[in-house]
Amino acid sequence: MDDADLLRYSRHILLPQIGIDGQQKLIDGRVLVVGMGGLGSPVAMYLAASGVGHLTIVDHDRVDLTNLQRQIVHDNGSVGTEKVESAARRLSSLNPRVRVTAFNRQLRDDELEEQARAVDVVVDTTDNFPARFAINRACVRTGRPLVSGAVTRFEGQVAVFRPDLPDGPCYRCLYHESEEPGEPCAQFGVLAPAPGVIGSLQAVETLKLLMGIGETLSGRMLLIDVLRMEWRTVRLRKDPACPVCGGVPRAAHMA
Repeated sequence: MDDADLLRYSRHILLPQIGIDGQQKLIDGRVLVVGMGGLGSPVAMYLAASGVGHLTIVDHDRVDLTNLQRQIVHDNGSVGTEKVESAARRLSSLNPRVRVTAFNRQLRDDELEEQARAVDVVVDTTDNFPARFAINRACVRTGRPLVSGAVTRFEGQVAVFRPDLPDGPCYRCLYHESEEPGEPCAQFGVLAPAPGVIGSLQAVETLKLLMGIGETLSGRMLLIDVLRMEWRTVRLRKDPACPVCGGVPRAAHMA
């Protein structure tokens, strides 16, 4: 780190749990964020602001006027442009020291595995089950930690899945692939700050994983109802019959 880095990240460095060593881990860190919508916006912005060295962002959609109510990485001038292009421009403006790699397409299984293997943490900010299942499979096969988030109406959830740990459940342990894909925001609406709350928590969990500090939501799911402002945590268990992670050898990555 040079003097500019020390000044930029000084409020992190002041924290004894982080310090210079922790900040250097962030600068050396690599994160894959799939989805540049309501959740992906705060995730990517906070990771970039925090100094995560390399962000790989994925989305195959374009910015629509209806997105701007909650997808804060985009602005009015971005309407009609590719989301990853809009997001990359905003992230580079926020922190030019962060390297951004953008994929303006839906990554298939092999590509997802390749990109997951190239990073330290994967963050799922998508809004449909097929994408979530595909991301989960890639994380299980590569042994990469997965930070999962979802939001609709006034409610959201955050969980951390650690396929690199022997007893760590995966996303597929919770949900069956027969679940309907759904389009929660389009069908039911969402309160504008709700994705910001969930996405910010996903960013927190990602930073903790990169630095190896604190206690993450590994094996737990945090459920939030912002209308009632109620928070609760449920324990998650590995399904020994899970077709994705049950009894499947996995690569070790993060201790």
